[in-house]
Amino acid sequence: KRCAAVRIEVTGHTDKVGSKAFNQQLSEHRARAVVSYLVARGIAADRIDSAGYGDTRPIVPNDSEANRAKNRRIEFRVKAR
Repeated sequence: KRCAAVRIEVTGHTDKVGSKAFNQQLSEHRARAVVSYLVARGIAADRIDSAGYGDTRPIVPNDSEANRAKNRRIEFRVKAR
């Protein structure tokens, strides 16, 4: 709220369990849920973008449950207007 000149991009990510289509949809839903939360708490909706990347951007290999858990995430990118 204090940084009106800042835009936020919220991105959703998943592990590789499930179909590509399901993971894409899930990641988009995760990102939109975070945007809804922020807007409900007073952040202007026009300052926030969201995107879902499904399982296309893992941060670690999907070779164990612990790693898959790390890939199921939300990321924030702060951008100047």
